[in-house]
Amino acid sequence: MTSRENIMARIRARQGKSPAPAGAEREAVRAYIRLHTVSARPRMDWDPVDRFRERVLGLASTVDEVDAVTAVPSAVALYLKAHSLPHVAVCWAELAALDWRGAGIEIAVREARDTDLVGITGAFCAIAETGTLMTLSARDTPAAVSLLPETHIAVVRKSRIVRGMEEAWRLMRDEFGVPPRAVNFISGPSRTADIEQTVTLGAHGPYRVHIVLVG
Repeated sequence: MTSRENIMARIRARQGKSPAPAGAEREAVRAYIRLHTVSARPRMDWDPVDRFRERVLGLASTVDEVDAVTAVPSAVALYLKAHSLPHVAVCWAELAALDWRGAGIEIAVREARDTDLVGITGAFCAIAETGTLMTLSARDTPAAVSLLPETHIAVVRKSRIVRGMEEAWRLMRDEFGVPPRAVNFISGPSRTADIEQTVTLGAHGPYRVHIVLVG
């Protein structure tokens, strides 16, 4: 029994329950989550893509759009050139098959290191209401690629833009069932105002976030 299982078993024992939940108990929880009604929400009569673009720009990120995923490398190359950034990046495995070499970009598929200046990722989905990216941790989607480099470039399909946080969590449950070890929400560049109430970008992560919308 792991430390976590031991702690949970002790809590359940104090509640008069068995050390581990049975199948029926787990299903009851899943059923409650599926049937749980959404709380009151503000009006959402806007187009999700337009709203997402608007919110992203308001968070000090930048946005580009391409018609097909095959055009992503060229769009990224133009962005790197415009900002005098190196044409070298670390990226997620799902994007490795794109023609990066043809766009003049050297790609490494691995977790980010402290020497990596540019990280390129996808996103599980994007939340229009807040301009937020939702990423899920896994072997092929390491969180460090979006958190460690100074510049984070995210490739987001327009079909994966949902209206609100509720839809994002529902989509995750529908497609994965069990949450991954970590779920990250990225709303623009890292920032803080701890010092003299002055907003500083890049304090705890990337200070530049660029999103390429596809579709």
